[in-house]
Amino acid sequence: MILKGNQRAHGRELALHLLNVDDNEHAVVHELRGFLAEDLIGAFKEVEAVSLGTRCRQYLFSMSLNPPSTASVPIDAFETAINDIERRLGLTSQPRAIVFHEKHGRRHAHCVWSRINVARMRAINLPHYKRRLMDVSRELFMHHEWDMPAGLVNPEDRDRANYTHEEAGQAKRACRDPIELKALFRDCWERSDCRSAFDAALREHGLVLARGDRRGFVALDAQGNVYALSRWCSVKAREMRERLGSFEDLPRVQDALELLQSNRLISEGVDRDRLEHQAIHAVGLDELVARQREERRRLASRHEQRWTDEAFDRLT
Repeated sequence: MILKGNQRAHGRELALHLLNVDDNEHAVVHELRGFLAEDLIGAFKEVEAVSLGTRCRQYLFSMSLNPPSTASVPIDAFETAINDIERRLGLTSQPRAIVFHEKHGRRHAHCVWSRINVARMRAINLPHYKRRLMDVSRELFMHHEWDMPAGLVNPEDRDRANYTHEEAGQAKRACRDPIELKALFRDCWERSDCRSAFDAALREHGLVLARGDRRGFVALDAQGNVYALSRWCSVKAREMRERLGSFEDLPRVQDALELLQSNRLISEGVDRDRLEHQAIHAVGLDELVARQREERRRLASRHEQRWTDEAFDRLT
């Protein structure tokens, strides 16, 4: 189970992100512990209000728990992992919220703790939390007998096809799949031995090589999305300079965009077919998700009614 955590502020924005059902088919608040509020936004506002009595600005610790894509992990396994993590980080008994997300039939979890120790009115320090989370992650892979990623065994052997949160966000804004986009750039890089070959490989996919305003080499698509090539190709900037040479004679971003739009390097027919296929798939997915949400609502209503009936029977 891959664990990623960070200290942060802006509780309202985090709550809205965790409740987002545009990127997830389902988002369920599983637990609110130690809060007076009964909703996620109100809970994080409480922590923010308490933090004003301290000097702490990053008053939350947010963590995601992502099991392997092939694993079906029950809720109690997530809870066990979360309890172990909070013990190791020194967050035992701190107010926390657990939210489950389901996307493409796969469940993952988010847990957010308050860092503010109310009794002492001080923020709880979390030294070396990244290393500790990595240790727990390795133990979870071994305990569940999952295939451990090479990058978790040795960070230098991490899969270059893996994408970061920033890359996922950029791919989403470009309406592209981050896995496919990462693989595209890696393929272009691996089958090119010089700048002209790399530029030709990019053009096959409707991209053009350009000079970035803040970075050296970037790629640009016809929609104006700019991709930092060192990041997307998962190579060091020095290695890229050694293969591609100087970027001073490359067109700037605006010039490259005009070149793309004038030459129409992307086939409009192919792009139209792709968008039509995506729209049909999205409609079917929306209908399925709507049915699932309605079934879950009915099930929750039946559970609540049963609980009420049984409580009444015990009293009579």
